[in-house]
Amino acid sequence: MICCKEQRGHRLKWFIFLKTLALSNISIDKCSCSDLKIGCTLPSESVNGNLSRPGDIVIGGIFRIYMKATYSDFRFTRKPLELKCEEVSIQHYQSMQALIFAIEEINASPEVLPNITLGFQIFDTCITIRRAAQGTLSLLSGGEGITPNYHCHKGAPLAGVVGDSGSTRSILMAHILGLYKYPQISYFSTSPILSKRDLFPSFFRTIPSDEFQMRGLAQMVAHFGWTWVGILANDDEYGQFGLQVAKQELMSGGACVAFTENILTGKPNRNAPHIAKVINDSTAKVVVVITSNSDFYIVAEELLKQNVTGKIWVASEAWSTSAYLSIDRFRALLVGTIGFAIHSGQLPKFNKYLNSLHPSKYPHDSYMAEFWEKVFSCKIIQQENVDNTTIKFCTGNEKLENFFIQDDHRSSLNLLHYVKNVNFLAKDGSHVFFDAKGNPPAIYDIVNWRVNPRGTLEQVTVGSYNLNAPDGNILNIVSAEIIWFNNDTQVPVSKCSPSCGSGFRKVIVPGKPPCCYECARCPQGQISNQTDAVECHPCSWDTWPNLQQDRCLPRPTEFLSYEQPLGYSLATISMFSSLTPIAILGIFIHYKTTPIVRANNYSLSCLLLLSLFLCFLCSLGFIGYPQPEKCLLRQVAFGMVFALCISCVLAKTITVVIAFNATKPGSRLRKWTGVKVSYCVIMLCALIQTIDCALWLIFSPPFHELDTDTQPGVIIANCNEGSPTAFWCMLGYLGLLASISFIVAFLARRLPDSFNEAKLITFSMLAFLSVWVSFIPAYLSARGMYTVAMEVFAILSSSWAVVGCIFVPKCYIILFRPNMNSRIHLSFKGKEA
Repeated sequence: MICCKEQRGHRLKWFIFLKTLALSNISIDKCSCSDLKIGCTLPSESVNGNLSRPGDIVIGGIFRIYMKATYSDFRFTRKPLELKCEEVSIQHYQSMQALIFAIEEINASPEVLPNITLGFQIFDTCITIRRAAQGTLSLLSGGEGITPNYHCHKGAPLAGVVGDSGSTRSILMAHILGLYKYPQISYFSTSPILSKRDLFPSFFRTIPSDEFQMRGLAQMVAHFGWTWVGILANDDEYGQFGLQVAKQELMSGGACVAFTENILTGKPNRNAPHIAKVINDSTAKVVVVITSNSDFYIVAEELLKQNVTGKIWVASEAWSTSAYLSIDRFRALLVGTIGFAIHSGQLPKFNKYLNSLHPSKYPHDSYMAEFWEKVFSCKIIQQENVDNTTIKFCTGNEKLENFFIQDDHRSSLNLLHYVKNVNFLAKDGSHVFFDAKGNPPAIYDIVNWRVNPRGTLEQVTVGSYNLNAPDGNILNIVSAEIIWFNNDTQVPVSKCSPSCGSGFRKVIVPGKPPCCYECARCPQGQISNQTDAVECHPCSWDTWPNLQQDRCLPRPTEFLSYEQPLGYSLATISMFSSLTPIAILGIFIHYKTTPIVRANNYSLSCLLLLSLFLCFLCSLGFIGYPQPEKCLLRQVAFGMVFALCISCVLAKTITVVIAFNATKPGSRLRKWTGVKVSYCVIMLCALIQTIDCALWLIFSPPFHELDTDTQPGVIIANCNEGSPTAFWCMLGYLGLLASISFIVAFLARRLPDSFNEAKLITFSMLAFLSVWVSFIPAYLSARGMYTVAMEVFAILSSSWAVVGCIFVPKCYIILFRPNMNSRIHLSFKGKEA
């Protein structure tokens, strides 16, 4: 057993900065050990990789300095062999040197901690949790052995611990250090779980939480318009949390995840062959990689082996500035990479300090020797290898100036400014503080991997992501400065489906991700004026899409205009046709005493010719812009005039029948002869049509209308009939009168020609009915101005049918066969009949 005296506590307060490094109140418990008594003792656990310097106050450091760890077989029959660590990480070694540099700067300043010297004790985790636990417990036990809960070695008190870089190791350390309220400050642990103050009350960090980074990466992907993205992540807490947040944010931003693959850190090959095959087979051009540089190194080797090219790598902060990957071997693979990096600041004195490092100055720093050998690819001369001529030895004249010239040391910004209530402006103007969860301001640099003039890869800052940006511009990227993998400044395209251009919209394909869509033409009457439109938008009522369906144009207004060939042709025909009844009327008036005029009821003939004149003229009411007044009257005028016309024809037919039968001996029809009967028939027939039209105008009158539905892309200016029933009743009544006239005339067709014109009326009514029967289907099938044109054509044709069949033969006889226009000839014809 180990016996110790009762612990005596004391409290220290100090503020330490990089030039103003600050640390919070620390409670230190110490005890002095008595001589070991005979009995059981705790087994010792040696801790290798210790680098220390004495001081009045000690700052602990837990760093991942080595990149690889070699494990022994665990057979549980003997004590495991010591863990072997290999290959010093240049980047993490610089992080360790940043702590040493900061401590030396503070010790050299008489203003920061006068009369107090800071010391340090640094342990390497060798990328393992076991080493992180060993180093932490060793610091708490005094730095020499591991005795939990006891500080049994003489030496300076421990102020706090800087480290580790990995979240998994930092979580373990935070659980231990939080028990004793020792502050722990990590410069690279990004897991959001470390923000929980109930679990980790003394943990702080100078790098934002992954929660901010993953959202920022998703916003950057959306900024470049990438919608088909793969995700590659470690199978540890860092990678899995980042994968879930990034996937959720990408999908919320409208992107689709082509694949998600885990880097199996427990496997020596990291499952790299499978990962490389998935990436190579995928159509996604962009891959978000959430991993460490050492784990991605193995995957990158396999990607080169399988010749995977043409991909854009979106890097998380864990490898976005990795010197480990910025080698010529990966230049063709990683050029064009873009990613988030820890916000950087220029530290000229630190660069000078790094350039001054030399193994001769620090003979007890075993890490420096290995670092020197790796940088310059040589071996430091030792006694056992002096005679070996196959090894390149270090001369000691090597210089680090050229090696560190491009490094701005992103991972050490604001290092050791770890005080619970710290709040100040750094020299570069940035605001440094910790929120209630121990997190710093969420600020990242956006870096682009490109080939510099020397032909090597370098990371160039091309933007920033700052959640506290004063202007509200959180994501700021200078796209013109980015050079992609094809040495082009044009942003590469990563989409599952090609973009849908203007005039098209995206249509989701069942069973596929939303980003794997098809492009469909916008429906009729709708447009899309942007690429990848989700839906099309209808044009306003008075506009219509162009042929490309990317903008709306004013709709042309269509009506039967006088300026159109069809319009002025019908108008000309109508006017010239209206002169024909007038000319015939003049002939009848001039030859009113001749037998052929007198024998066919001169007064009814004149009235019929006047009505035909009006019939021809009423067609003009259908040509031209349909004004409201014109709409109100044109159909009514047409119905009334044609009713008068057909009534006259019917009256002539009835008169002929009555006159023929009245000549028979003893006929009672003599009293019905004369013009009174004819006029009564006309007035009765016209009255019925008048009543129909009056009711139409009173209850549902026609009105002006702009029709946008009948013909796509055209506004049809027309007259709505108001009541279709009234319109067809009016037209049907005309058909009824014409049918009665046809039937009566047909039955009287064999009467003597000297007394009647029944044959002529029969042909005229047959032609009249044929025209209007043909009009019905043509009218119903026509659209726009052609509907009106059909009605005008029917009016002119039916009017000409009456004129041509009834009056043209009579005018021919009057003008060209005057010998037939005599009573003798008519009497002779009558006798023959």
